[in-house]
Amino acid sequence: MAKPKKWLGVGLGSIGLLVVAASGFGYRWWLQSLPALDGEFKLAKLSSSVTVDTDAYGIPLISASNRLDAARALGYVTARDRLFQMDLMRRKSAGRLAEIFGEMAIKSDLLSRTYGFNVRVQQILSKQPAVHRQYLEAYADGINSYLQQNPALPFEFKVLGYQPEPWRAEDCLLVVLGMFENLTAWAEHSERTLSIMDQTLPPDVMAFLTPDSDRFTDDLMGYTKSLRPPQSIPVPAMQTLLAGQSPSLESLAKAPDETLAGSNAWAVSGSKTSDGRAILANDMHLGISVPNIWYRVELQYPEVRAVGLNLPGTPFLVSGSNQHVAWGVTNLSGDFLDLVKLEINPDNAGQYRVGDHWQDFQERHETIQIKSSEPKALTIRETQWGPVAAQPLLGQPVAIHWVALDTDAVNIGIADLEGSKSLNESLAIAKRAGGPQLNVLLADEYGHIAWTLTGKIPRRLGGDGAISHSWADGKTGWQGYIQPNEMPQSVDPTEGFLVSANDRRFAADFPFVIGHQFVNGYRAYRITQQIKQATAHSEWSLFNLQQDTQTEFYDYYQQLALKALSPDVLAQKPELIALRDYLISWNGRADIASLGLPILVEFRKQLIDSVFTPFLNASKQADKNFVYNWNYVDTPLQALLTENPTQLLPEAGRHKTWDQFILAQLEVSASTVMSRHPDVSLTDLTWGKQNIVGHAHPFSRALPLLSFALDMPRQPLAGCGGFCVRVTGPDFGASERLVASPGHLSEGILHMPGGQSGHPLSGYYKDQQSFWVEGLPMPLVTGKPQHKLVLKPE
Repeated sequence: MAKPKKWLGVGLGSIGLLVVAASGFGYRWWLQSLPALDGEFKLAKLSSSVTVDTDAYGIPLISASNRLDAARALGYVTARDRLFQMDLMRRKSAGRLAEIFGEMAIKSDLLSRTYGFNVRVQQILSKQPAVHRQYLEAYADGINSYLQQNPALPFEFKVLGYQPEPWRAEDCLLVVLGMFENLTAWAEHSERTLSIMDQTLPPDVMAFLTPDSDRFTDDLMGYTKSLRPPQSIPVPAMQTLLAGQSPSLESLAKAPDETLAGSNAWAVSGSKTSDGRAILANDMHLGISVPNIWYRVELQYPEVRAVGLNLPGTPFLVSGSNQHVAWGVTNLSGDFLDLVKLEINPDNAGQYRVGDHWQDFQERHETIQIKSSEPKALTIRETQWGPVAAQPLLGQPVAIHWVALDTDAVNIGIADLEGSKSLNESLAIAKRAGGPQLNVLLADEYGHIAWTLTGKIPRRLGGDGAISHSWADGKTGWQGYIQPNEMPQSVDPTEGFLVSANDRRFAADFPFVIGHQFVNGYRAYRITQQIKQATAHSEWSLFNLQQDTQTEFYDYYQQLALKALSPDVLAQKPELIALRDYLISWNGRADIASLGLPILVEFRKQLIDSVFTPFLNASKQADKNFVYNWNYVDTPLQALLTENPTQLLPEAGRHKTWDQFILAQLEVSASTVMSRHPDVSLTDLTWGKQNIVGHAHPFSRALPLLSFALDMPRQPLAGCGGFCVRVTGPDFGASERLVASPGHLSEGILHMPGGQSGHPLSGYYKDQQSFWVEGLPMPLVTGKPQHKLVLKPE
C-alpha cells in the first residue's frame, strides 16, 4: 500500500499567504477556540447525564448510563479535541478537499470520486443493523451539539475560511472507508505490477522476481510450500533480457516502501506468565502527523469498562481492552481488490461484454467544487463489477472490484468487541465484522489467547487475483466471501503465544487465497525468538520488546560489504579502510548511537536498483509508470548476490566480476549517504544523525515561523523501517504502543506520539510525545481527574 501522505495527501504550500495574513491576529483566534474542559453543557438526545473526567494528559473517562449516551459524549469530546482532523478525514473520502484547498487537492478528489465513497455510504448505512445505526447517529448527535455550542472553531477553519457542516451518521462510514483505502487500496498497484511483468517477462523470470517468502518467513512457517515459492535463478532467460537492455535505462527497481501501513501484535497465554494472566501487546504502524491518528479514551457504562484507542470520526475502539478481553490488530496485507479487464464493443465504446451480450456502461456524474476556480465536472463509468479506473492497464480499461466498494460487505461490527465478555464471543464478532481486513489477536481474563481474521475475504473463482483478467465469460470472478465459520483461527497454541507482524501465515494448502506479497518475516521472527527465550513475561517485558532495535536483517548486507572490502582491495584503495572500520563498528542494532547502519541501508537500496533494473526494460516500455518494488525482493536479490552467475553480471562493460560490481555499489552508497551529511565525519555518522523524527502539522510548512508551536520537536529516534520490531521513520512508525491484560488494566501501558488535543495552545497538544520518543510507559487507564465536564439532556 502506498504510504499515507500527511494529512490525507494534501500539501498546503499555496495557502501560505492566507496563513500569514491571518497570523497577525491568529493568537487571539487560538485563545478563543481553546475548548472548555469543565462545566455543564446540554447535549441533544441524551437519556441521562454523562460525566467526562479528564486526567492530567487530557484523556477522557466517559461515564454514562448506556452505550448510546456514551457514544454521544464520545462524539462531543472528540469534536472538542480533534474537529479539524475529523472534518479532513470525511472530506478526503468524500472527494471534497478541493473545496477548501483549491487545485492542489484535485488529484485526491478525483480518486475518491472514482471510488464513489460519497454515494456508497448512504447504502452502507441503510444496511447496518439497527443498533449500529444508532451508535453512528448518537455519535453524530454529540458532534453536532458541540458545533452548535462552540462558535469559536479551531484556527485551521479560520485560516481556510470555511465552516464545518453538521456531522451525519454516514460521515463516520466515510472515515471507515478512508481506513480501508489506507490499508488495502495498495493491492491495485500490486496487480498492475504483476500484470505488466506477466505480459513482458518470461514466466520463469517473473516467478523468480516475485516470490512470497523469505528466509525468516520460511523458518516461521516450517518451510511449508507457499503459493509463490522462491525459485532458482533462471539464468538463460535473464541473460537474454540482459542482452536487450537499454544503454540509458532509468531506475526501474526500488526497495519496497518500508513505511507501508502495518503493525506488530502478539499475545502470551497464562503459561508464559508468572501468575497465569494472558497479556496482549499491539503497536500499529502508520504515517504520523499532528495530531496523531488515534484518540485515547476510557468508557464506562453498565457492565462495561473499556479503554483504548478510538479513530476520530467513529464511535468505537479499534484496539483496547475491557474487563474480560483485550484485542489488538495488524494489517492483513492481503489482496481484496481486483482489476477486471473490460472487453469494449468495437462498434459502441459505451458498452462492455458480459457473457454473450454487450452491456451499457452506467454513468455517474460528479461535480468537484474548487476553491478560487471553476467547478470541475466528472463522469465516472460504472460496470457491474465496479467503477472504471482512471488509468488503463496495458492500454485496456479496467474496472475496480474492491471489497470497500461492496455496500453489503462493509459494516462496523468490530464495535461490538467493546462489550464482549468472552474469548469465543470476541472471535465470533471479529469473524463477522466487515471493516478493513486485519489480523485480530485476543487475550482474556482467564489466561487464554486467540488469533483470527476480520473483514470480508473474497472467494475467488478461476484465478488467484494476482493478475488482471476479463470476467466477461463468468469463469473468473468472486463467489461471495469466506463465511465466518471458515475463517482461520488459533486458540491457545501449545507454544503459549501468538505473533502477527504482517507476515505470511498461510501455506499453499490453505483453501482460500488471502494475498500474494505479505511483509518480510523478520519482525515476526525476531518477536517469536524473544518470546521463546524468556521463561515468564509481564507487561514490562512486552513493552520493552515493542522497542527492540535489533535488526539481524541487515547482517547479510554487512557481511557482503566487508567481503567486498577485502585486503587486496584495501591495499589498492587505502582510503576505504575507514569505511571498512565504520561497517565493522555496527552493533547490529538501530540505536541512536549505532554506527554503520546508515550506509548499510543505502547499500541495500542501491543493490536493488542496480541489480534488477537491467532486466526490466520491456516492462517499462509497456507501461511508463512501471516500477518493481516487491516486498520479498531480498529473496531473489540475495540469490543473485550469493551465486554470482557470471552471465548475469550487471554493467559487465564496467566491471569484470561481481566482486567489483558490489564494491562499486558500496562506494556509491557511501558517497550518497555522506552527501546528505556534509558536516558530519564518517566516524560520527550515527543512526541518530539520519533517523530523525519529523512529525509536523501541515500548516507549519506554509508558516515556518510557527513551526516551533505547531510541530513536534525534531529529535533523533531509535528504531528503523520494516526491519526492526521498533518500527520508526521521520514521519512513520508505531502510532501507539499498547500492552494490556484483562483483569489487570491498572498495570497496562499505552502511549502514543503527540497528544490528545489538536489545539496548539492546549497543554495536551504534545505532552505525550516525549514518552513515545524515549520509550517511557504511560498508564493504560485514565489517571486522577483534573477536569470535570457534565453533559445533561436538553
